Amino acid sequence: MQRPPARRWHNDTVKLDDLTIPDSASCRAATEVAAAYCTPALFNHSVRSYLWAAGHAQLTGLGFDAELLYVAALLHDLGLVEEFDNASLSFEVSGGHLAWVFGAAAGWPEQRRTRVSEVIVAHMADSVDVAADPEGYLLEHGTSVDISGRGCDALAPEFRLSVLERHPRLGLPEEFLGCFQAQAGRKPHTSPAEALRSGLATRISANPLDRV
Repeated sequence: MQRPPARRWHNDTVKLDDLTIPDSASCRAATEVAAAYCTPALFNHSVRSYLWAAGHAQLTGLGFDAELLYVAALLHDLGLVEEFDNASLSFEVSGGHLAWVFGAAAGWPEQRRTRVSEVIVAHMADSVDVAADPEGYLLEHGTSVDISGRGCDALAPEFRLSVLERHPRLGLPEEFLGCFQAQAGRKPHTSPAEALRSGLATRISANPLDRV
């Protein structure tokens, strides 16, 4: 399977209808898996994370592999759900392993399976080198927008409202914080514990997306 050509957009504004959810067998399967195992709030968070990321790419003219980013976005939080919650690994690491297996089942070559795993692991990093890993950078950006609101002011209010109307938050702040608190309590060496120590709860409560 060849890597699809990178999408290169650039605009000074973005509208939801301008953003196309990539339609491939892998993307449809990722959507089905996420819908089956995630709560409605986590599922919508995964879709919004892709849309915030793709919107940022359109605004900045950043090229990216849409299929790779979408699959990573839809699978990135599966390490939080009971069925895939590893006893010792941080949730993004276990999610990366799961995505590697998903890619194998989808017929992706080993390099592409490794890439989707890397993108999911990277989304919990403090920062990601956009030149080295544009999809990891975009997923980190999109999830940060959705969880803490970081960077959402660069997106037009109309775009933010249209995304939230189509994919509502459904109590995500409380649910997500509860997931991270449970992860941190059982695995204090992992990224959720570090995020809480660095003030995640305060950032979640201040997210402007929950005041739209």
